[in-house]
Order: sequence, then structure tokens, then C-alpha cells
Amino acid sequence: MSHIFVLQHLHLVNGDEVDVKMLGVYSTREGALAAVERFRNLPGFRDLVQMADPSAPGVAEGFYLNELEIDQDSWPEGYETL
Repeated sequence: MSHIFVLQHLHLVNGDEVDVKMLGVYSTREGALAAVERFRNLPGFRDLVQMADPSAPGVAEGFYLNELEIDQDSWPEGYETL
């Protein structure tokens, strides 16, 4: 296994405060998508059931699925706050 799939759920509280919940880490994309189906019926999550589009303008609410390479730095050049 060289990749993992990280599932999170994001929603806005009081209009601008971001609340992110780490839901799980999975060995396959299929396993992560199966977890989305389980979470979609639970309180809170069922209010925002869509897969979020990180490329959309503003803060996208819903489920986020990220594929990460194991033993690989994610921010090798640092970051700037805009």
C-alpha cells in the first residue's frame, strides 16, 4: 500500500467558522466511499451529504476525500496566508 484515503466532513458554523471532522483513513477509495454512504444517514452529516468541490470558490461544505501518498510530505514548500 503506497496511498491512503482520508475522509473528512466540513461545514460552516455561524456563517463563517469552519468545523472539520476527521472521519477516517482508508486503504482504498472504495472503502472511503462506502464510509460516506454510512455517514450520510447520520445526524449532522445528513444535512450536507454532497462531496465537496475543493476547486469551487469560497468554502465548500460536505465530504472531502483526499488521496495521500504514504511517507510523502504534503507541504514541502511551506505556505502563505493570503
